[in-house]
Amino acid sequence: MLAAGQAYPYSCKPEDVWAAMEMDRKSYLFIDVQARGSYPEYGLKLMEREGVKLQIESGDLELLRDNTVDFISFSYYNSMCASADPELNAAIKGNIFASLENPYLSASEWGWQIDPLGLRITLNVLYDRYRKPLFIVENGLGATDTPDENGYVEDDYRIDYLREHIREMKKAVEEDGVDLLGYTTWGCIDLVSASSGEMRKRYGFIYVDKNDDHTGTMKRIPKKSFYWYQKVIESNGELL
Repeated sequence: MLAAGQAYPYSCKPEDVWAAMEMDRKSYLFIDVQARGSYPEYGLKLMEREGVKLQIESGDLELLRDNTVDFISFSYYNSMCASADPELNAAIKGNIFASLENPYLSASEWGWQIDPLGLRITLNVLYDRYRKPLFIVENGLGATDTPDENGYVEDDYRIDYLREHIREMKKAVEEDGVDLLGYTTWGCIDLVSASSGEMRKRYGFIYVDKNDDHTGTMKRIPKKSFYWYQKVIESNGELL
């Protein structure tokens, strides 16, 4: 799986455009090999500069060439911003998706910027680059959910996030001609977030009564988004 998300230049300065290209290349390096069947020249030059020497045995390059992937699965949570300015880059925060803040986008509680159009852009870039079917296997919003006295979570913010991303996904398919095999959210049920190690960063359609301090009954309660997504699936995305 590719952790995807288009990199935008922080400005129209050519140096920032180049920084965004380099950020994208770091994301694409491994899938370039898997989808195209050979090491890209930029990757070989990067490894050369870093003193990395690949141990390639007889027949290895032929195996890469003859066994490319049939489709490309990827996750999408946010786009990113890149700059060539070292002072700006020194202030970057984040772990998995460390990026400059895009002033034109809102962000989640954890600073992941919300960019539905970025999903359409990413779909088009990947399809133009590889000409292989795509599969979105992760897409969702991590948020602090507060249940009412009955344990019910009215998570309209999650519904809004998913609705807008699905709309842009449909445009990529219907208007741009992207070959998309499917779409799955992250995730079905609340669990410990891999990016932050917190239970309170919740993604699921089902609320799990468990907290970071280990309190809770582990009771499962469907959120508002659970019933909304049922209708989305039943209507194949017509009812959003």
